[in-house]
Amino acid sequence: MIIVGLTGGIGSGKTTVAKQFAILGIPVYIADEEAKKLMQKSKIIKRKLIELFGDQAYIHGKLNKPYIADIIFKDKVYLRKMNNIVHPRVANHFEKWLKKQNAPYVIKEVAILFENGGDKFCDYVITVTANKLLRIERLLKRDNTTKERIEAIMKNQWTDKKRIDKSDFVINNISIANTKKQVLKTHNEILKRINS
Repeated sequence: MIIVGLTGGIGSGKTTVAKQFAILGIPVYIADEEAKKLMQKSKIIKRKLIELFGDQAYIHGKLNKPYIADIIFKDKVYLRKMNNIVHPRVANHFEKWLKKQNAPYVIKEVAILFENGGDKFCDYVITVTANKLLRIERLLKRDNTTKERIEAIMKNQWTDKKRIDKSDFVINNISIANTKKQVLKTHNEILKRINS
């Protein structure tokens, strides 16, 4: 099965692009969503996160995202430790999901694909870009957050240039109509490469 990694900075619109591939009939795996589900459901992950972050990691059985986000953005050691708990289980979940798919290729959307070395397991990589101001504007609308926090996250992520240098395709996500065209073009190019 051909795996196409889909990545991009926070607020670039990865999910919007992923949905366009889904409309074309391509199975899409959104790693961050699956990670959140596993952090909620898996007893092993829960136990390990409580060991790492303390009892406040979960409130009334629900993951305390603001509390954890605060810690991991201030201290990369905690971020790495959390990723070491969650990522292997997400990878395992993805492998099981992959076996059930029947399509020319699948899209695996991962925010930090390059940062965690996930690109090594992809046949192709698509980077989604958008200018910084637009990304900040989108995130302020979408999340209950501040400009400072968004910029702190952006600082922790790779730059667009660094991602683009390692990608096979780039989709500049500014307007939905234009993005749809780019997705279709990329889809056709991937099919061409697979079939050649």
